[in-house]
This record gives sequence, C-alpha cells and structure tokens, in this order.
Amino acid sequence: MSRPRIPANPFRYFHSSPEVIRLVVMMYVRFPLSLRNVEDLLFERGIDICHETVRLWWNRFGPLFAADIRRQRVSRMKGFRHWRWHLDEVYVKINGETHYLWRAVDHEGEVLESYVTKTRDKGAALRFIRKALRRHGRAEAIVTDGLKSYPAAMRELGNEARREVGRHANNRAENSHLPFRRRERAMQRFRRMKSLQKFASVHGSVYNHFNQERHLVDRQTYKLRRSAALAEWQNLMA
Repeated sequence: MSRPRIPANPFRYFHSSPEVIRLVVMMYVRFPLSLRNVEDLLFERGIDICHETVRLWWNRFGPLFAADIRRQRVSRMKGFRHWRWHLDEVYVKINGETHYLWRAVDHEGEVLESYVTKTRDKGAALRFIRKALRRHGRAEAIVTDGLKSYPAAMRELGNEARREVGRHANNRAENSHLPFRRRERAMQRFRRMKSLQKFASVHGSVYNHFNQERHLVDRQTYKLRRSAALAEWQNLMA
C-alpha cells in the first residue's frame, strides 16, 4: 500500500523564516508601497533584505498565498444562493497601450474574478463571464453598466434575464477599483499583460482576506475579525 504523498514545503529552499516571507508579501501586496518602501520598513524592524528579494518573494509566494485564500473562499461561497454580482472594466496602460481589466465583485465587495484583455468586445466579455461562472457558480443577479458587450455575451450564455442595469446600481464595482488604482500608482504602472493579470489576481485575494468592512461594525468586532484574518494569514501554506 503506497503512502499518501506529503506536499513539498514551499519554503524549503529559502533561508528566511516563513513568517518573514509572509510579512513581506502582505506588506507589498496589501499596502500601496514600493519595493524600496518595504525594504526600509523592514530594516526598521531589524530585518535586512534587498528590495529585489521583496520582488522575488512576492512573485514566488504571492500566487501561492492567493490560491490558498481563493480555494477556501470558493468552497464556502458556492453554496450561497442569493448572490448578486457586479461587473465592470477599467482602462490600464501597459507601455502606453490601453488594455482592459475586467473585474467581478459580489454585493459585499468581495473580488471574485480579474481578467485582462486588449479589447472590450463581446468575445472578451464572454471569456471573462465564463471564467467567473466556471469558478464561482451561478449568480442570482448580475449588475453591469451600459456596455453593449455584456448583453451580447450574456445572451449567448443564456442568462441575459438575470442582468440588471442602473445609473448608480454598479457603484459597488466602481468603488472596488479604488484600492487597485492606489496600488497601481505605487508600482508606477505595469509593463506586461502577464504581470498585470498576476498582480490583479493576487491583490484581489489579499484584499478579500483583510477586508473587514470596518465602517459596518463596532470597534471590538473589527479588532476580533482583524486578529482572525492575521492568524489565518500566518497559517497559509503551513
């Protein structure tokens, strides 16, 4: 009888502790800091690493942490029936060329999906919506803006009846772009579509993990939720 395979330790080739690596990735992805900002803040804590090490660690471990967070959240949220999605797209410049970052968030502000394309036609909208449906299941209602690519894509998928459009109905998606925009400015934009797709996916998962909707709860509840989120982060990939 073969023994169950034990997953390899992702930190096995690194001399720094997993706690330091998790701290570095969290600081860089969660907050609007540059690589050198993170280096200086860590130096004040007695941790001496190069800004290129920060780049290496977030590139290596950011997607792993994000996948672990996403896996746990998707399994919990798929059973939620009264799900309302908000879809929107934003312009992002890559080497002076306009690209589009499509994002889906739910009614509580959770970032569900991020997808980068060069166009915002029916084909791009179709790929984006299919990706979101494949990963998260069916939504009760899908709120969009007036872009004609959405009804064309949803008509082909057979769920156009669940589409909702309104002047201020999609503010949830519009507001969800702000944390990413702040992070984009700190990074001085992106240079490749692949880099944008990677960071948008990682940033969305980390944002979900630490988003406690502070304005909706009292101070004590917020502190408890924040402590729980930090504890869960320290156990990622453990």
